Amino acid sequence: MPGAMTRIKVSPRRIGRPAWTLLGALALSIGAIGAILPVMPTTPFVILAAFCFANGSSRAARALENHRVFGPIIADWRAHGAIALKYKAISIVMMGLAFGLSVAIGLSPTILMLQALFISAGALYILSRPNGDIPHQPGSPQDPAGNQVCETADSVGDKT
Repeated sequence: MPGAMTRIKVSPRRIGRPAWTLLGALALSIGAIGAILPVMPTTPFVILAAFCFANGSSRAARALENHRVFGPIIADWRAHGAIALKYKAISIVMMGLAFGLSVAIGLSPTILMLQALFISAGALYILSRPNGDIPHQPGSPQDPAGNQVCETADSVGDKT
């Protein structure tokens, strides 16, 4: 039919790619600030950026995965769901300092309770993740999933 409007099909995924890329850039920017200033945590924002870039820009995702500082953080997370002990410590300390600042400036008890709840949940999650900074030593035992097996105190002296 001449003169009729033609429908153009646009994939929601295609519309979403720029949004994912923008979110990834924002998360990476916050993570980079956290790498310089001890006010912001780095690891969660770098992991979030990797997720966003994987959905928005394969080129940005590859660049981030190959970055000398951020690449190992992403690799540990993807391979083992791990967060290096150093980054766990920094995160927990920063959470404590943020809560202490909230108390010092006199936020209401309701806000402090909510903040304590969310900080506790975040801290428990971070502490529950395996440490990513302990490399596997050749010849040491591993379970079928590739995780290093630790001996218990009971099994150390037991050679039966």
